[in-house]
Amino acid sequence: MTAVVLFVLAAVVVGFSKTAIGGLGAVAVAVFASLLPARTSTAAVLLVYLVGDLFAIWHYRREFDWPLVRSLLPTVIPGLALGAGFLAVVDDAMLRRSIGALILLTVILQLWLSRRGSRAGLVHGRAGTAATGLAAGFTTMTANAAGAVMAVYLVAKGVEKRRFVGTVAWFFFGVNVAKLPFSLGLGLLAWTDVQRAVALAPAVGLGAWLGIRTMRRISQQHFDVVVLLASGLAGLALLVR
Repeated sequence: MTAVVLFVLAAVVVGFSKTAIGGLGAVAVAVFASLLPARTSTAAVLLVYLVGDLFAIWHYRREFDWPLVRSLLPTVIPGLALGAGFLAVVDDAMLRRSIGALILLTVILQLWLSRRGSRAGLVHGRAGTAATGLAAGFTTMTANAAGAVMAVYLVAKGVEKRRFVGTVAWFFFGVNVAKLPFSLGLGLLAWTDVQRAVALAPAVGLGAWLGIRTMRRISQQHFDVVVLLASGLAGLALLVR
């Protein structure tokens, strides 16, 4: 029963992160990695993420900066391939710690982003864009935790808040669909994962609805503190488990 409750709460978090603050998704990643073998958890949470993506792209269907996403695509696929190769050679213990480390890295990136804001210059130019695409592909394939990478890129580009959330939603929907063949090829996807994702869809929808309402009512600056704290604790829990 405890595992069921945690899965439902994680699904609510996924929906919330897809329509509000993406960094909170790290908590759901950590929950899945704690309840399931680390390797199979990456595919299980991927399907739940796809459900959240559908809610997000429906709500933000008119908010999408295609030129920015198009510039990332040439290196996202190689990043996915590198991540798939990493998944193929590491064991569960190493992968669990790697997921924890990647989550903590996203927290560090978000802290750096909050201090530097749109003045950050690492993503400007072809080299910065290529590095962003590669990093996003690798981190999303191995840990479903590339939200901070995209945050650094889009904020540095000065993308307006609503278009920011919509662009991230559409980008990760496409990337998550592209990850399915890799997960299938690695033997990580099972029919039980599909059944779980369908069963958790209402909880994801609830989280998406809460996220939309929260974004209208609460200061993002204050909420980011909660997101960073929760993500950091989730990453540490996986590192020491």
